[in-house]
Amino acid sequence: MAVVAVQHVRRMRGGAQSHLMRCSDGHFYVVKFQGNPQHTRVLANEMLATRLADVVGLPVPATEVVEVDSWLIEHTPELRFELVHGSKACTPGLQFGSRLVVPPMQGLIYDYLPEHLLDRVRNLGAFAGILALDKWTCNANGRQAAFWKKSRERKFTVSFIDQGYCFNAGEWSFPDSPLRGVYARNDVYQEVTGWESFQPWLGNIESLDEQMMWRCAEEIPTAWYGESCEMERLVEALGRRRSRVAELILEFRNSSRAPFPKWRDVIN
Repeated sequence: MAVVAVQHVRRMRGGAQSHLMRCSDGHFYVVKFQGNPQHTRVLANEMLATRLADVVGLPVPATEVVEVDSWLIEHTPELRFELVHGSKACTPGLQFGSRLVVPPMQGLIYDYLPEHLLDRVRNLGAFAGILALDKWTCNANGRQAAFWKKSRERKFTVSFIDQGYCFNAGEWSFPDSPLRGVYARNDVYQEVTGWESFQPWLGNIESLDEQMMWRCAEEIPTAWYGESCEMERLVEALGRRRSRVAELILEFRNSSRAPFPKWRDVIN
């Protein structure tokens, strides 16, 4: 059952032109709309990849289907897509919502931390896990993260956001490349010492039950992606790819980025 958007807060940055909205459950969500300038399928990608990340144990925001009615759009001038040749109103109906990792006025959120602050991220090792997920899902974008802390806390927590370009965005194909889906800076991988650094996430992906994969997909509205057979093909492809994740990580390890300086065993 969808939560209902009740208040527009502000426009967010990014190509999908999402909006921060307060919803009927009392939480704030970053809402991506159908018909956005990237592709409507980014909504399906966001929900499926984020829920897969959650079940394998990665820190990601809660996700919901958010209903935005036509009245709210008509009475909120900001709820428009800005296009090259003008603008158009956002599409009413069922949208994707990613819950804000910490509510406004209760903490701070950054999309970047300088290197000298990374030792204050309590779960920095999770970057190895999200790398495994991004390789599995063929994220065509650079990895995005939100570093957040509540007021008066000293340490940050990282949550992984913006899964819209997983499955090669709107294409739902898997053109793998060593540098796809990785974080822009090697310093987040500084503590990777070997395969053990990718656990438990890599093992959870490789052993993930296909029924659980289907449960992650079953609440996604078909309006976000097309025919049900297309979702079936995507989930089946993900099932087949589970055994390739380690190979794809190894390709990144052996790339010109040389991302894991503390991984000392012989390169295959």
